[in-house]
Amino acid sequence: MVEAVIVSTARSPIGRAVKGSLKDLRPDDLATRMVEAALGKVPELDRADIADLHLGVGQPAGESGNNLARVVAVQVGMDHVPGVTVNRYCSSSLQTTRMAMHAIRAGEGDVFISAGVETVSRFGNGFSDNPEGFNDGVFGDAMKRTESRSSEGAAPWTDPRLDGRIPDVYITMGQTAENVAQKIGMSRREQDEFGVRSHNLAERAIADGFWAKDITPVTLPDGTVISQDDGPRPGTTYEAVSQLRPVFRPDGTVTAGNACPLNDGAAAVVIMSDVKAKELGLTPLARIISTGVTGLSPEIMGLGPIEATKQALGRAGLTIDDIDLFEINEAFAVQALGSAQALGIPLDKLNVNGGAIAVGHPFGMTGARITSTLINSLQHHDKQLGVETMCVGGGQGMAMVLERLS
Repeated sequence: MVEAVIVSTARSPIGRAVKGSLKDLRPDDLATRMVEAALGKVPELDRADIADLHLGVGQPAGESGNNLARVVAVQVGMDHVPGVTVNRYCSSSLQTTRMAMHAIRAGEGDVFISAGVETVSRFGNGFSDNPEGFNDGVFGDAMKRTESRSSEGAAPWTDPRLDGRIPDVYITMGQTAENVAQKIGMSRREQDEFGVRSHNLAERAIADGFWAKDITPVTLPDGTVISQDDGPRPGTTYEAVSQLRPVFRPDGTVTAGNACPLNDGAAAVVIMSDVKAKELGLTPLARIISTGVTGLSPEIMGLGPIEATKQALGRAGLTIDDIDLFEINEAFAVQALGSAQALGIPLDKLNVNGGAIAVGHPFGMTGARITSTLINSLQHHDKQLGVETMCVGGGQGMAMVLERLS
């Protein structure tokens, strides 16, 4: 069977929404830069051989609307390359990678671009930093404005269904995190300690030079070069984080210190058949072994990685013990840690360079960003097998198993 392999990746620094380093960049321009950067790492590739450009966007509207993938293809100068914009919310750009893998295995093309972007700064919904110095958790600021109807399950930008026939699918993400904490009995302290861990590991990885390798610098219109993520906070302590107020429920456990911030960023991955890679004399970075996607109750969407990971591992004929490194997107500490505990993942294999609580979670970018991070982490730590997985708004989970090849 023809295999799908990854030959290059590129991901931008991740900016904090509204007040961060990338707030003035349009999503199409940011995504275009990362696609160009990923392609620039494969000079052997004739762009005429690219079959399609798949782009993930979590909120495909406004500047991110109008089939942004096709906009990016044209901006890159590839009029011949079609484009499709995909929304599987937090896993949008993991879905685009899955689509490329399926097309390659089906013999419908040899080369695909999988990319993702989100610029929350340009949503126009009034998101802002909270006064305690941390970004609010996912949709935290919007949630504060809509607490009066949060118990009805309404997302901040939609009206709840009044007919009672089906539950509102896009319950505010922070409310689902509180539901998970209640369901599995995870304390505020456990969540805070995991949040601190994320920042501390990210700080150490910066010192080790890991993140410098993972990040493709971005030059702003004024000539400023952005080469680091805005999010990681040096010297983060439990004492500081434990003082933050709950964001989503007055008596809750989810705070800005144990949840991801709101962010801007883009990433791209070049995927091709192993036959094409061999023809071009390329040594691929990694092989896509398997993927999985599953659904669960929207009220506890944070536990989505559990079944998705089991599904992907089952298709690969592997077990948790076979995997060297895991990357679970840290939308919230409770969902990442809760999923890891349910799966039996040792902490010393989990998000070893810090995760989204520190680094950030631009929704459409995250799938491709984690792919880049996981491959670089396998190289950095000289490991072979990795899993990336995340929960997905609306009650889903997605996962992918990778094998490092170089």
